[in-house]
Amino acid sequence: MNVTDILATAKDSMTAKRAFAEPVERDGTTVIPAAAISGGGGGGGSDKDGQEGSGGGFGMGAKPVGAYVIKDGQVRWQPAVDINRLIMVVGIVAVTALLVGARIAKLQAQ
Repeated sequence: MNVTDILATAKDSMTAKRAFAEPVERDGTTVIPAAAISGGGGGGGSDKDGQEGSGGGFGMGAKPVGAYVIKDGQVRWQPAVDINRLIMVVGIVAVTALLVGARIAKLQAQ
């Protein structure tokens, strides 16, 4: 696969259909899931001596961010909550508070 083919595949992959899933309808409520999409790629070419040496690659990732909920003609945004990230942030804040508190207590004791 050459660099042009990789870039064409990457272009085809980065569409709105990747960010918004098919709507789901139940009991008069429609939910449209949404995700944040990111991607990156790279490629190479032949060297200055004219030797063959091209190559490349592409990667893509998606993370759910929420959903649009449509009910009774009203649209609202329902954000997704990443519990693991929330726990990590709370843990970092708690450890930082303990370290700062210990440092302040040590300075006051002197």
